[in-house]
Amino acid sequence: MSRIVLAFSGGLDTSFCAVWLAEQGHEVITACVDTGGFSDEELAAIAERATSLGVSEHRTIDARADVYERFVSWLIRGNVLRGGVYPLSVGCERVAQAEAVARLAQELGAEGVAHGSTGAGNDQVRFDVALAATAPELSVLAPIRELNLSREQEQDWLTERGVPVEAATVAYSLNEGLFGTTIGGTETHDPWQVPPESAYTMTDSPTATTAAPEELVLGFEQGLPVSLDGARMSGTALVAALNERARPHGVGRGLHLGDTILGVKGRIAFEAPGPLMLIGAHRELAKLVQTKWQAHWCEQVGSFYGTLLHEGLFHDPVMRDLEALLASANTTVTGQVRMRLHAGKHDVLGVRSPHSLMDAGVATYGEGAVLFSGEEAAGFARIHGLQAVLAARRDDRLGIDPPAELSPPPASTEHAS
Repeated sequence: MSRIVLAFSGGLDTSFCAVWLAEQGHEVITACVDTGGFSDEELAAIAERATSLGVSEHRTIDARADVYERFVSWLIRGNVLRGGVYPLSVGCERVAQAEAVARLAQELGAEGVAHGSTGAGNDQVRFDVALAATAPELSVLAPIRELNLSREQEQDWLTERGVPVEAATVAYSLNEGLFGTTIGGTETHDPWQVPPESAYTMTDSPTATTAAPEELVLGFEQGLPVSLDGARMSGTALVAALNERARPHGVGRGLHLGDTILGVKGRIAFEAPGPLMLIGAHRELAKLVQTKWQAHWCEQVGSFYGTLLHEGLFHDPVMRDLEALLASANTTVTGQVRMRLHAGKHDVLGVRSPHSLMDAGVATYGEGAVLFSGEEAAGFARIHGLQAVLAARRDDRLGIDPPAELSPPPASTEHAS
């Protein structure tokens, strides 16, 4: 019999793993790594669930600060939104969970670790890569991937053994964490469908909310949020506070369709009010203080950083290089951002900073300038477009026709029902 530490959330997949591993003769120790998605009551219920499944020991590990400082802070500084909409609510947390489980396994002298990932999703890769990078001596077990089971098959197997399973855990796979909640299953498998209102847990319906518009002010220092309405607080506390402020306004829901690590298309619904507000606020403040090329490269680097993090490559040394650029470009991103929450929207109303590059004493857009004359501006315009002018002259000299206008698309033959 070998000792196995199982990353455990109390849901269908990890409940199946706990029972199945024990039946295979392993001593199972469960570890719930709290990355921000559980209340004290929920953590207690998870521990009770683990005990009811007959594991030899259960541990709860608080990794919230670790997730914020090592992962979330860079997502904010890099304005990372995968597909332009999704704030990577889960990817970074899997790395933190894998590392925490591996450390516990080493502490307890376990031979291996286990996780409840399927063979079709991203999490299996994130867990496996992080474990291989940090604890290569440990064996990695993934029972559901190895057995290729559906959620319905897992439920039936547990029911046969008298283990109760909530119906909601079969229909949807929920992943809750510090940086948001993802919702997968049923409607998310069809890119035309929308999950029902009952699938959402963090926010009120944006179409049914009656909450009056609400304003708030976020304070930033060197690219990271440090205060809400003048009250200083930690990053983790600030995210939680924003989640609660956003709830009655229905702010923070979204749907993301994109490419998985394995190359197939995937789609999730998500709720991430705090993360979306922080990234939106940071982006506008950065526009005020960064130069054009700082902003350009932060956008490129942030997008690339998010891609690698999404794909489980946090431990690649290039990530430290990317973090160094983001840290440098954020040294002046200090100031306040004024936001308004209302009817599912979070709008930035204003920004201010001691490092502002917007100076009415130099020039006012659309009006006048102090540091250059109208004649100098006209000269700049002539030089700025010189390449296009030369290309047009060349084409005219050689008799090259300009590109033909695109033909309109054919009329659709699909009729509304």
